[in-house]
Amino acid sequence: MHLLDQLGRPVVIAHRGASSSAPENTIAAFREAVDLGAHAIELDTMLSADGIPVVIHDHTLDRTTTGSGLVSRLPLQELTRLDAGSWFSESFSGEKIPSLQFVLDEFSDQLMINIELKNYHSPKDNLAETVIKMVDRKKKWDSILFSSFLPGNIRKVKAANPGAKVALLCAEGLSGWITRSAFYRHLSPEIIHPAAVDASQEYIKRQHQKGRRVHAWTVNNPMLAEKLFRSQIDGIFTDDPASMMTLIDIISL
Repeated sequence: MHLLDQLGRPVVIAHRGASSSAPENTIAAFREAVDLGAHAIELDTMLSADGIPVVIHDHTLDRTTTGSGLVSRLPLQELTRLDAGSWFSESFSGEKIPSLQFVLDEFSDQLMINIELKNYHSPKDNLAETVIKMVDRKKKWDSILFSSFLPGNIRKVKAANPGAKVALLCAEGLSGWITRSAFYRHLSPEIIHPAAVDASQEYIKRQHQKGRRVHAWTVNNPMLAEKLFRSQIDGIFTDDPASMMTLIDIISL
């Protein structure tokens, strides 16, 4: 049985780790999420120049590291020399860009991991195939949830393992209406990841009638979170898992 099916609802998914209290997509952020009791962590992955999946959100290095330029231009060895923590706080100086393999080795036995396949600037690369092989080698299909805004990535995962848990990510508003619609439902019939502003009570109810879970991104406002919780949302992505876990206890869901 997949770990997601064993968790209560709503599931609190730490977005890029506990990224409100530690630098996003770093081991520190993932450890903080575990310590706070988050049900799952979400991370972003793309390929290094030597074809190794690394964990980072932007396709460039400038915002969250001491490097600059494209992630895809540097091999893993050079990427892991960069500082990925001091931009957030000097107390996190020395945090590194982790490889996906390291994160899976460290955390896949502890909680569910949502891997976002983030090759949006190189959609024809081998990211999906490489990550699929990595998860298969570790025999961790039952603790991994794959997501992507690219339908092709979802197709590749399901072709490799029809029983894999996948979720199509949907852009906010009108730009994401088609992926939220029935047109793409066959790609991820069990789970959908809309923006929080599009996860209305009626939308959630309609998806539930189709046997589909709804996980909304990215929810940091307590008032919005409470509204979603009371609308029977199945899960939320949040930068602040501590506050969301506390809110669930307060409103006694």
